[in-house]
Amino acid sequence: MAAEIHSRPQNSRPVLLNKIEGHSDAVNAAVLIPKEDGVITVSEDRTIRVWLKRDSGQYWPSIYHTVSSPCSCMSYHHDSRRIFIGQDNGAIVEFLLSEDFNKMNHVKMYPAHQNRVSDMVFSLESEWVVSTGHDKSVSWMCTQSGSMLGRHYFDSWASCLQYPSLCVCVRAGQVSVCIVMFIFIRITSWGKGHFLSVLSLWWDPVQRLLFSGASDHSVIMWDIGGLKGRTLLLQGHHERVQAVRYLQLTRQLVSCSADGGVTVWNMDTPREEAPQWLDSDSCQKCEQPFFWNVKQMWDSKTIGLRQHHCRKCGKAVCGKCSSKRTTYPVMGFEFQVRVCDTCYDTVKDEDRTALATFHEGKHNIAFMDMDPSRGLMVTCGSDRVIKIWDMTQVVGCSIATGFSPR
Repeated sequence: MAAEIHSRPQNSRPVLLNKIEGHSDAVNAAVLIPKEDGVITVSEDRTIRVWLKRDSGQYWPSIYHTVSSPCSCMSYHHDSRRIFIGQDNGAIVEFLLSEDFNKMNHVKMYPAHQNRVSDMVFSLESEWVVSTGHDKSVSWMCTQSGSMLGRHYFDSWASCLQYPSLCVCVRAGQVSVCIVMFIFIRITSWGKGHFLSVLSLWWDPVQRLLFSGASDHSVIMWDIGGLKGRTLLLQGHHERVQAVRYLQLTRQLVSCSADGGVTVWNMDTPREEAPQWLDSDSCQKCEQPFFWNVKQMWDSKTIGLRQHHCRKCGKAVCGKCSSKRTTYPVMGFEFQVRVCDTCYDTVKDEDRTALATFHEGKHNIAFMDMDPSRGLMVTCGSDRVIKIWDMTQVVGCSIATGFSPR
């Protein structure tokens, strides 16, 4: 079922501690059990499994439960040991785990959606389960009564959800509820935001920062608490970013992509906001017309040029005036990008110092969970494999410990 790889970190890169195999289809979510040597997984093979580490160092399922429809997502609350499973048929099923994690009892079924559940969050404070689905809706249901409290429809289905807070105000005998939730469907603004579907979200309630990973291979930090509309673009992946996690204690962001890339970003350093791309009918450096500027092409008897943009200043430039490439990590560009010749001359060698480290998970990562107190990370994906990593030397956790044998 599982192979033990290492027991201690060897150097400053993720160390593979264990690899768990056994699912017959893609694993859509895997969650580390706090203070336990265990992992909870849900899969397209319609199974919910709780894996516990045995004395042999291998993981074996202490719970193996099959449901009626493929499992698409999961929300686990450790203090109450309640687990919510979103399914392909639109239903959400609640289970209660025993204290020894060897038994799981069915509690309730919620008819939340008419199609696949894409994401959900359970709030113990409000006793709500908030979910989004492929039926283009977000719903919130009461976990005490099992009834639907509200539903809102969008023009397209929502891919991910964060539900950071619930504010209840009582005035003159009336109760007003203010719901704060972040739902990304699709952002099409070129200057601000992603230009392809957002696949993952993470909310930091302390600094009030929202992080999003998307199909455009980028991560964006949205400074919600600053109230100035500030965003930071982070480009350090070659494939779609499917999992993000911010570590508030060490001010680091961990992002994982579909090609197995794991990037650790240093967010405890001054960063610059990427400029918005400017519009122009001609190169803002040499003033040569772009190919749609028919009038200037006719007047100057020249052939129009293709438009590009300098990533540092945002100006619209032609290929001749932007022939240079450089990294510029302070603005989030960890890979070489196009800059105009003027901006290239202003970039110093120290400006090219990387502000992120890059690692290989060596499998498709569709979901990731972390336990910062132990420096552990679990990844899973379409290859049906769950991997447990020791991230102590990478993220600088204060507690240098791995999974200890029982």
